[in-house]
Amino acid sequence: MHKPSVLVFDVNETLIDIDSLAPLFTELFDDERILREWFAQLIMYSMSATLTESYVNFSTLAQGVLRMVGDIHHVHVSDDDLLRLKTGLLTMPAHPDAAEGLARLRDKGFRLVTLTNSPPNPDGPTALQSSGLAGFFERQLSVDACQAFKPAPAVYRYVCETLGVAPSDCMMVAAHVWDTLGAQNVGFSAALITRPGNPPLPVEGLAQPNLVVADMHQLAEELTEGWRHN
Repeated sequence: MHKPSVLVFDVNETLIDIDSLAPLFTELFDDERILREWFAQLIMYSMSATLTESYVNFSTLAQGVLRMVGDIHHVHVSDDDLLRLKTGLLTMPAHPDAAEGLARLRDKGFRLVTLTNSPPNPDGPTALQSSGLAGFFERQLSVDACQAFKPAPAVYRYVCETLGVAPSDCMMVAAHVWDTLGAQNVGFSAALITRPGNPPLPVEGLAQPNLVVADMHQLAEELTEGWRHN
């Protein structure tokens, strides 16, 4: 694998903790596991919106999917509940390992950028800014500029065009195999962070991540010390 010079980070779940939304789902459904059902449906319908060329931003889609999941479980979802979700999506905390790992990678000379499905927030800070991690990144890129969600090829090429780099210079760092697959499809290398509930997908014929790590500490170790010893 060509050593990357640019690390492109997914944000939701990779760097910030969506489990912070669990209290809302516990209150609504009496089962925090519905959070994962909602998130899986959200990703599925974001891909469906892209394939059908009917883009709406991630926050709007997230609220609509919550109403849909409420209908599935015969639970009323109020406008206040939607507002709580919208606020929660913008205020998720960073994973405890994120800041230290990013600092180590930045200090080793890697260019750090983000690529998120979440849109810019014209009314205040984004989730990345609220988490305290924004200062580590030279650019914060959103798929909103492409009017398509990951893993569409256009969004990864948008990163390269914006930064003036080749795909082979970039490594996608994400907690989701669908994201690493999308990036590898256009020539990125990829690192999978196995956040809880996000293991590798061992299917022959699908590209496997170049690195599989448990957290940001291990990622920094592999890309600095591990590389030097190879």
